[in-house]
Amino acid sequence: MRRRSHGRRRQHRERDLLAGAQSAASTSVGGTGMDKDTFLKLLVAQMKYQDPSAPTDSSAFVTQTATYSQVEALQKLTDQNASMLAMQRASSAGALVGKTATYLGEDGVARTGAVASVILATDSTEATAVIGGQSIPVGRITAFTA
Repeated sequence: MRRRSHGRRRQHRERDLLAGAQSAASTSVGGTGMDKDTFLKLLVAQMKYQDPSAPTDSSAFVTQTATYSQVEALQKLTDQNASMLAMQRASSAGALVGKTATYLGEDGVARTGAVASVILATDSTEATAVIGGQSIPVGRITAFTA
């Protein structure tokens, strides 16, 4: 009787790990949930604690493999979107060079000048336009003219 109870606990643990792995797949993209590394850790843990006398059925394994494939595909898609966004920002910034921009100075007075260059934004900084030798945050620019 004790052996069966132990086996049931393992099956419940495996089911919980599988549910966690599938949950990881659904929340992996976007940086707010678990990632594919967490999914792999869960999968390895499930295999490690699997009862050799009662292994997980093949359909569960196929489901896990498919879920992992979905996680990888979503991660690639996220990476591609980030790359396309960076290219779009660079293209947009390049189009501003040579245009006349109206912007609000630090004193709140509107000023106008030609955009000499643009410094692209990073994860921690805002994009800036160099106008008249000064770096102006793009958020302070109110208008562009040709």
